[in-house]
Amino acid sequence: MATKQKTLQDAFYATLKDVYYAEKQSVRALKKSAKAAEHEELRQAFETHAEESANQVERLQQVFEIIGKPARAKTCEAMQGLTSEMEEDLEDFGGTPAADAVLAGCAQAVEHYEIARYGTLKTWAYQLGYEDAAKLLDETLQEEKKTDQLLSQIAERINVVSSGEEAEEGPAKGKSGRKTA
Repeated sequence: MATKQKTLQDAFYATLKDVYYAEKQSVRALKKSAKAAEHEELRQAFETHAEESANQVERLQQVFEIIGKPARAKTCEAMQGLTSEMEEDLEDFGGTPAADAVLAGCAQAVEHYEIARYGTLKTWAYQLGYEDAAKLLDETLQEEKKTDQLLSQIAERINVVSSGEEAEEGPAKGKSGRKTA
């Protein structure tokens, strides 16, 4: 018996279900990260993006409506791996001077995954003629890019020296030139 050939439409729907799951997981991970963050600016960034992510879930539900398919989540192995890694890192580094830098790095890994997925979905939506869906996906894509930039800026301000000791006041403070995420 011949199997039905998969189409770009099938790939779009499968990826949409994947990112729907990922975005819901992201909301939980961001709330947990906000509670764990010591650096006020990082905590605030996590809280703000958790709210944005909740809106992104609603946007994804609109995309499902546009394509006439039910809003269903499909387990996203990539997001499970990223959140599992974050959990491990919180255990390993929680309460240390490096904790916030590590948290920012984990959050950026999630952002980069989401940027890749939303960019792909936006392109496919245009190719499939779903212009309204493409606009919604692009709105989310721009928010993810903005969050990634903000996390980079915050990571540069989180001041941790490589020996694991907190940096002391002085000329080297915040001037290492190294990115921590």
